[in-house]
Amino acid sequence: MKEITLGTTGIRTPQNAFGALPIQRVDTNTAVEILHAAYDGGMTFFDTARAYSDSEAKLCAAFKGMRDKIFIATKTMAKTTEGFWKDLETSLQTLGTDYIDIYQFHCAPQCYRPGDGTGMYEAMEEAKRQGKIRHIGITAHLLWVAEEVVDSGLYETLQYPFSYLSTDREIAMVRKAEEKNIGIIGMKSLAGGLITNAAAAYAFASQFSNVLPIWGVQRMWELEQFLECGRTQPQMTDEIRAFIEREKTELSGDFCRGCGYCMPCPAGIQINTCARMSLLIRRAPSDNQLTPQAQEMMNQIENCLECGQCKTKCPYQLDTPALLKKNLEDYRRILAGEVSVK
Repeated sequence: MKEITLGTTGIRTPQNAFGALPIQRVDTNTAVEILHAAYDGGMTFFDTARAYSDSEAKLCAAFKGMRDKIFIATKTMAKTTEGFWKDLETSLQTLGTDYIDIYQFHCAPQCYRPGDGTGMYEAMEEAKRQGKIRHIGITAHLLWVAEEVVDSGLYETLQYPFSYLSTDREIAMVRKAEEKNIGIIGMKSLAGGLITNAAAAYAFASQFSNVLPIWGVQRMWELEQFLECGRTQPQMTDEIRAFIEREKTELSGDFCRGCGYCMPCPAGIQINTCARMSLLIRRAPSDNQLTPQAQEMMNQIENCLECGQCKTKCPYQLDTPALLKKNLEDYRRILAGEVSVK
């Protein structure tokens, strides 16, 4: 596999890494099997978070006794220093380790800086002095926050949604990070499941020497796609470039990435699935999307309280209630046979 060095961290790893959010959805035995297969296939970098329920515990179960063979990045969503230290100690214990390779502020609402009054960056520095973390990172969903992070030079890594659907401004931000030797951990490299061409996604990421894509995996066949890409090294060709341009045209405008930061919904709506059903059912058709259970899930949109919580929490600033209604209307047209998705 092609290897990269992740910014100033000095971490050298294949440009093909594991995003561990989805393994919280499978049982421990399945998760361990997938994680072992990822390692055996050449992956050495594993990204998780305190917020991903039992994902850290599953990493511990898979890699006990192998700590020196892998890199672990995890995250805290704490907004206070007390919460920071509590999350850090919990992560260390849950992961079964005495250090974390990269500790990240999770979905940061701002670029934390020394002296900003929050004490958050100082907590990172102290944790590093104590040897509990080795490198300081941050994750952001808001482009202006990501740009501030890059300009600040305070962080060794930035985790940001990055795929072949990224805008020119986002690509410019990543290129600037490359110039400043800041490692980019590319989350949502499949745009929340809307990108279905693994080779094209891999070829896009491989153009950047500072980008480490983390592929969210919960099934063995999904993992195999990326291990195969690691073996064959798909490159950007005229054919792939033309395919990506068609994809960007089809997926232009507002669409839900499925990140789930809008959840939970007080009306019980599965927003991160319902708000992108129109795209999912066209791009990756499945009989499961038309079952009575799926129809019941979509009909729950009628119970929207118009409270606006999802809209205010969306890191992409989508009009989520309007998007939900649009998806429900389209879904019902599909059920009625007015629209074909085959």
